Amino acid sequence: MLNTELNLAAPDDVYEALVALHRDLTPEQSRLVNAKLILLLANHVGDAAVLRQAMAKAREGITPAGQDSTLRTTA
Repeated sequence: MLNTELNLAAPDDVYEALVALHRDLTPEQSRLVNAKLILLLANHVGDAAVLRQAMAKAREGITPAGQDSTLRTTA
């Protein structure tokens, strides 16, 4: 079962470490670091059901590109 309650002893320190992890990286490098971190943490969790719950929770409220209510103009 996915734990969504605060579970970090020092959440501000973790946030600062995440910010520092991306400092001085290009957007592409930052995306690569994020992907690597996600895969490392997924392996550490090791429970596919929990990972699916986390993926669903992370996707909540995100409208897929092209399906939002933003007005588009055509040429």
